[in-house]
Amino acid sequence: MSKGVAEAGGRGVALEGAAIRFGAFTAVEPTDLAIEGGSFFSILGPSGCGKTTLLRMIAGFLDPTQGRVRIGGADMAGIPPNQRPTALIFQNLALFPLMRVWENVAFGLEARGVPKTERKKRADALLDLVALKGQADKRPPELSGGQRQRVAIARALAVEPAVLLLDEPLSALDLKLRQHMRTELRAIQKRVGITFVYITHDQGEALAMSDRVAVMSQGRIEQVAPPEALYAEPLTPFVATFVGANNAVKGRVAEVRDGLARLDTPLGPLLGQAGPGLRPGDDALLFVRPERLRLEGAGVNRVLGTIERRELEGPFAQLTLRADGGQALLLHQPNTGGSLSALGERVEAGFGALDARILKAGPLAADA
Repeated sequence: MSKGVAEAGGRGVALEGAAIRFGAFTAVEPTDLAIEGGSFFSILGPSGCGKTTLLRMIAGFLDPTQGRVRIGGADMAGIPPNQRPTALIFQNLALFPLMRVWENVAFGLEARGVPKTERKKRADALLDLVALKGQADKRPPELSGGQRQRVAIARALAVEPAVLLLDEPLSALDLKLRQHMRTELRAIQKRVGITFVYITHDQGEALAMSDRVAVMSQGRIEQVAPPEALYAEPLTPFVATFVGANNAVKGRVAEVRDGLARLDTPLGPLLGQAGPGLRPGDDALLFVRPERLRLEGAGVNRVLGTIERRELEGPFAQLTLRADGGQALLLHQPNTGGSLSALGERVEAGFGALDARILKAGPLAADA
């Protein structure tokens, strides 16, 4: 690790009622957000939800229409991007193809007047940090996509940021390389200890890498939570359907008691965990994930139907169950070596009350 990066440390980022408007259009609604220093924080949402606008506001390329941005407790009002303790990695990486790798890494240091010998020394240390030792004299076109990604990270770290901002940096890579690089990014963040703020539309990336995740929709942050809580305890229908696959069953709340709610639905009465503010008479949605639906009718909630589609995913088969009430439900049947359910087979699926979550009706991710 370079001495400068080690000393920079990770600073917290805070938005205090910060909003961005372009004329009559609000790109980011007034937002309060606290990002802990030294953490890996992801902002997750579909295209056009405002997440990149929010990142550019932290970086200083956009001024908030109202509210404040603080980094390490300091108000960033009036401080331009090149004077903030941040560095930004874009989707296209923007490496200089004719420069050697170490020169790309040291480019920001040259602009700051650091002598060439010191630039080369710090570039070599950073290349070692991102597992590119021995690649210093190559040029970017000679490297693989994952290696170029690491060069961009080393170049960003060279200017000793306290906060590294990453705008969908893995989107141009193929699936296997993205999966490898998200592991690499997490490991690098742990080693250098600075704050990472990562923008993505890929919920798998956000869940795999992050200490905490904010989910955005239409300029508004819907929920901030650790990955496990975000997946298991979504607070809104949008979060429930954007983060992972989910079955949504419409109904009306009949009863709320002891943290559970009973929902009257076209599939019959169903019991699940009650979401915030749920009351009898509310229109609501019950969410149950495909892996929580089990054949053989396990659990208090039972659904009868017919298998109308089967897709083998390797470790499990994804089945589409057409319930007798008319709704299609997805369920995962583990591939344990026995026979898998056949098309047209009549089955009973079930799930426990704690396997489901009932939330007030609202927009789903598919509607965004």
